[in-house]
Amino acid sequence: MTQLTSTFGMTGLIWFVQLSHYPLFARVGREGFVEYERSHRIRTTIVVAPLMLAEAATTVLLFQLVPDWISFRSAAWGAALLMAVWVSTATLQVPQHERLSEGFDLSAWRTLVRTNWIRTVAWSARSVLLIQCLWQLLK
Repeated sequence: MTQLTSTFGMTGLIWFVQLSHYPLFARVGREGFVEYERSHRIRTTIVVAPLMLAEAATTVLLFQLVPDWISFRSAAWGAALLMAVWVSTATLQVPQHERLSEGFDLSAWRTLVRTNWIRTVAWSARSVLLIQCLWQLLK
């Protein structure tokens, strides 16, 4: 249940971030942007960190235990997709947020919005995968 809740929660959140939150960064204004970005990072971490950590922990458990209702292949795909999320976050999104923490930078913002599609697609695929696994469990 924790796996479903955390993955579905992050999938919904990442779509909100991709379609609404990140695009609105460009409208904050240069004058207040540094404070806005600092506040964004703190507040977002409070919401996202528990979900991402719960999702990671339960993904490792599912991959190690592989219960009857999930195939090894599905567990491996789920783990690979989550790895893509974490690698993308660490190597693509975090560096752009670091650049933005110094002030609004159009190039950093565009890169952030563009590369965030990696996480959006990966979390969406994880949700579809979990729905398929849940369907197998309920059959």
